[in-house]
Amino acid sequence: MEGARQALSMPRIHSGLTMKRILLSALICIAAIGASAQLPQTTIKDAKGRPVNTATLSNDGKPFVISFFATWCKPCLRELQAIAEVYDDWRDETGMKLYLVSIDDAQNTSKVKPLADAEGWEYDLLLDPNSDFFRAMGLQAVPHVLVVDGDGKIVHNHSGYTDGAETELIDIIRGLSKPAK
Repeated sequence: MEGARQALSMPRIHSGLTMKRILLSALICIAAIGASAQLPQTTIKDAKGRPVNTATLSNDGKPFVISFFATWCKPCLRELQAIAEVYDDWRDETGMKLYLVSIDDAQNTSKVKPLADAEGWEYDLLLDPNSDFFRAMGLQAVPHVLVVDGDGKIVHNHSGYTDGAETELIDIIRGLSKPAK
């Protein structure tokens, strides 16, 4: 009887290890798929109120960053200020650009451009007041940063901000960039 119990419990241990391997493989596949996804097609607006199709965001074959933020989000503001301090150098070195996408609701979109102007942010400002683009990307919280390569594939996806995280961001962009001439 003891041998039968051991025989019955062995497959459970084995199947538990197999299940862990299957889950790990699935997570790796999901990450790989997410890391090479294209931008979804949704319509948002630029700072002048003109419609922008998100699937057409590009940077002439060079990498770009999409940063989702809200005016009320303190970590967002810290991240954007940290990037602003080095943005000109990054653009000169890599040719990258940053699309700043506000998810502030319609009542607060009037605060977005004055904030960007006051901070001196030279980013391409986009407004997503219904969070259509944000939801189409499957995002949950701001700040959220995407790095898109020159072919329009999402190669990096990061939520949250800690001081110094912009260093990782430029390292990724440098890996994708050819020096600007």
